[in-house]
Amino acid sequence: MKKSILTFAIALAIFTASFGQVTIPRPEYPRPQFERSEWLNLNGQWSYIFDFGKSGKERGFQKSIGFNDKITVPFCPESKLSGVEHKDFINAMWYQRSIVIPENWTGKNIILHFGAVDFQTEVFIDGQSLGLHWGGMSSFDFDITQYVIPGKTHNLVVYVEDDIRSGIQPAGKQSEGYYSEDVKYTRVTGIWQTVWLEAASGFGIKTCQIVPDFDGERFLVTPAFYNVAIGNTFRVTVKDNNQNVASSVISVANGIPCSVPVKKPKTWSPESPFLYDLLFEVLDAKGKVLDQVRSYAGMRKIHWEGNKLFLNNKQLYLRFVLDQGFYPDGVWTAPTDAALKNDIQLSLNAGFNGARLHQKVFEERFHYWADKMGYLTWGESSNWGASINKSETYRNFVSEWEAIIVRDRNHPSIIAWTPTNETWERDGATDNGMQHNRFLIDIYNLTHNLDLTRPVNDASGNYHQKTDLFTVHTYEQNPDSLKKLLTIRKNGSLYQARDWHKDFEVKYSGQPYIVDEYGGIGLDLGGKKTDGWGYGHSPTTFEEFYTRLEKLTDIILSLDHISGYCYTQLTNVEQEQNGIYNYDRTEKFDMKRIHAIFSKYNNNSSFLSK
Repeated sequence: MKKSILTFAIALAIFTASFGQVTIPRPEYPRPQFERSEWLNLNGQWSYIFDFGKSGKERGFQKSIGFNDKITVPFCPESKLSGVEHKDFINAMWYQRSIVIPENWTGKNIILHFGAVDFQTEVFIDGQSLGLHWGGMSSFDFDITQYVIPGKTHNLVVYVEDDIRSGIQPAGKQSEGYYSEDVKYTRVTGIWQTVWLEAASGFGIKTCQIVPDFDGERFLVTPAFYNVAIGNTFRVTVKDNNQNVASSVISVANGIPCSVPVKKPKTWSPESPFLYDLLFEVLDAKGKVLDQVRSYAGMRKIHWEGNKLFLNNKQLYLRFVLDQGFYPDGVWTAPTDAALKNDIQLSLNAGFNGARLHQKVFEERFHYWADKMGYLTWGESSNWGASINKSETYRNFVSEWEAIIVRDRNHPSIIAWTPTNETWERDGATDNGMQHNRFLIDIYNLTHNLDLTRPVNDASGNYHQKTDLFTVHTYEQNPDSLKKLLTIRKNGSLYQARDWHKDFEVKYSGQPYIVDEYGGIGLDLGGKKTDGWGYGHSPTTFEEFYTRLEKLTDIILSLDHISGYCYTQLTNVEQEQNGIYNYDRTEKFDMKRIHAIFSKYNNNSSFLSK
């Protein structure tokens, strides 16, 4: 298949006109695990202006009722789909659009949601500031009830500042130079996920944490409410195919878990990703429903014993691929919901059972499709660009990472957290890495304080300080050398990150040992070099590529002390040409041969997966 199967779907979803009006881009509800029926999508055409001198407030931009230029939200101004495609640095910009609150929302709390905005955001309604948010990857919201009147038109203005060269904000794989280079790609500024309004009761549900108790055959649902009133109750109903299978009611109180036993539960796994539908309700003392939220959950358990991982008490072997979540036309933003689902399907077609979501926090719709399709993932931050040696970095990173975990911890497909990737700041640090070490220990502890149900990998590759998973990166291209590198040594030790830093990090202590970056093989057919690159000497024929790929993978599979791998990577990304697929998601290899290689399993694993 040489043409992208999404080309027509993308064009139809974004550009198709209906009765003379363009359809709303990314129209689907953005967080299907916490869904209200009364909501309004604010994606589409907004007006905007760049503010390179950061003088907009002095010029009264917060009161603007419209700027001269137009942008399509939720696509960043660097992207083709935004209609702007400004590729130079944008240190500040303003957005504007009008909003009308439906009249039938009278008497309810009106919440304005942002899926993600990079990086510092201030929001105004009719010139009044609602507040600020820091973080380019985390979702946030404002209660705008006191600022709006249902049925009336109001003016919404969003101000954004973004400086990835400051060293104090996580930037992921955004390039600090004008051009994309090495492992850094096109920048992202401003709004890049869905913006929406919704109505909720003043006594409604603010958040819910869902913890599946696999061995105890129950769900534990811990709610938080906008307000608490004596006599109100919180009801959780569990459904299987629209049939009620369990229900529990407790008095409304913040942070008190509601236990919902489920007899002989259907479990969630890659082989059978069954999801229960959940209904959360707040009722008053007379039994009237005040608030209602639809959700879902999977009954599954992830844990580790010694150097083995287990899913639902069966040994699990990870056959992962690195997924960076970049798109040629949307950069960080998938052009359609179908594109998110398609990326997962492409990975499954290649033989993988999951992915490291690399240097980017993926939108909730991606996790929804992973939940539906039985696709395992690790949640990771975008820590690159944030220098640990700068004090403000710590505040920016910790607050954002906390919000990310709280948002995503209910997804059964996420089986581990990776706060950082290859933290290099220890090199050249004047304190011999003390702040670096403390940072990793602190972030490990914070992650477990927020979620005790999953393993935490403090740093993928490079340095470990406190970790449940011992991960290593190697791009050794010679199979014999790779085997020697990864084999247990005579003194019982194992390859640790970059071995020349072995005196700086904690010693391996028997955790699950995972090669979570390897391969990255480029391709140089017939000596025709491109501007792109891959790791090692590029094969000059397809056969040479398949042979090297299979031998490298077989070496890892043959070593019983290894619990899994992660191949670099799912698709080409701009100049990095080492994907299993092209950047536009078209095939570049014989997928039957690729699938045969990555669908192999380690003999000690009882989970064969798809």
